[in-house]
Amino acid sequence: MLHIQRPDGSALVIDYELGTLSDGYLVARLAPDEPLENAQIVCDLYLADPTRGHCRRVTPADFDTACHATPAPSSDDERRPAGRLQDAAGHIYRLCDLLGRVPFGERRRELRWTRSRVPGGGEDSVTLDFDVVTLREVVGNLEAYEPARTRTREVLAYCPAGVCGRRLLEESQRLQDSAFVLNRGLREAVQRELGFGTVTMGDIAARCGRFRSGAPGNGGGDSTWLARRIGEVPEGGEQRPCPWIRSELLALIARDGLGVSPREVEL
Repeated sequence: MLHIQRPDGSALVIDYELGTLSDGYLVARLAPDEPLENAQIVCDLYLADPTRGHCRRVTPADFDTACHATPAPSSDDERRPAGRLQDAAGHIYRLCDLLGRVPFGERRRELRWTRSRVPGGGEDSVTLDFDVVTLREVVGNLEAYEPARTRTREVLAYCPAGVCGRRLLEESQRLQDSAFVLNRGLREAVQRELGFGTVTMGDIAARCGRFRSGAPGNGGGDSTWLARRIGEVPEGGEQRPCPWIRSELLALIARDGLGVSPREVEL
């Protein structure tokens, strides 16, 4: 990974083939006023991302400062949105820099995801009435990794001086390393299989070794167990279905229950 300074003070973070410095891909472009630490942050996120091969190739235009003028930073001292998303219930999610407390009691602006408390509310509810949430909560409530994961990475890469992104970076890394994955893709695969009319939820559960009575042949497969794992019905005592499933359990249901590769049902 190379960090190349440009004449206007901005910098390019480029992924080159080790040993030959060829086949370069543009990972990020850093503004002139960004701290050098941001280059390391974006490198860490890039290397931890299994989709990193999707970066485009470096072109001569990337080194032409006239082609990429850096926009002037906002002078607004209020919370500034870095993109807003909406879940099925109508809650709005935005990346904001908030005035908060960081280690040693220092008050400093901090990058965080926020969620509107009023579903379907207007801009005022998003700005004035919100809760701070984790990246994992955003992904779980949207039942999709993108675009929240990519937006988080992009905002961290261009984090301005004076704004702390440490907590958001930790949330991004925990999401990447988690043993739990979204179950929406698996749920959709089960629903497609049921649509053929040749199997039932109980049949799929039985293939996975899950039976209603706890013993094969006594009552059939436990369809409730499967419905909970794929996020169709809530767990006991919960009000909402869980959007997460352990990766090894997803693999079990995919291979034994549906006869497909786990990669086919991962999001």
